[in-house]
Amino acid sequence: MDATSLATLWATIALIIFLGVAIYIKVPGLIAKALDARAARISSELDEARKLRDEAQQLLGQYKKKRKEAEQEAADIVAAAKREAEMLAADAHKKSEDYVARRTALAEQKIGQAERDAVAEVRASAVDIAVEAARALLAAKVDVKAGADLFKASLADVKAKLN
Repeated sequence: MDATSLATLWATIALIIFLGVAIYIKVPGLIAKALDARAARISSELDEARKLRDEAQQLLGQYKKKRKEAEQEAADIVAAAKREAEMLAADAHKKSEDYVARRTALAEQKIGQAERDAVAEVRASAVDIAVEAARALLAAKVDVKAGADLFKASLADVKAKLN
């Protein structure tokens, strides 16, 4: 036998002895137990991960629902604010129109009163001028005593007709 075959023989014998000792002290069972324990731990971690994912999905759904509710509430608030602004604008427009109408009516009343006052003043001036003209005309034609009596009568007559 040469040295290579002898070394191969001893390596084979050592391997058989090693496998025999490993089987005798139940190494394959220990390895199987360790692998089973690791598989169980991985399985429980996967179950926990699934559970966490399901909870995350539920939370996501709740937050989406809350977001939609918040968006709807915001839209409702904006719509209510627009309606209120439109109502305030319409009310302000109506109040300004009423104010303008009142001021116009008041101005028309003042103009009417001024016209009436002007007409009355013109009439009074016309009466005074007419009376003065009549007095001057009569004074030139009638004597003083008759003129005074005639003037008083004419004055009373004119005043009665004008009033």
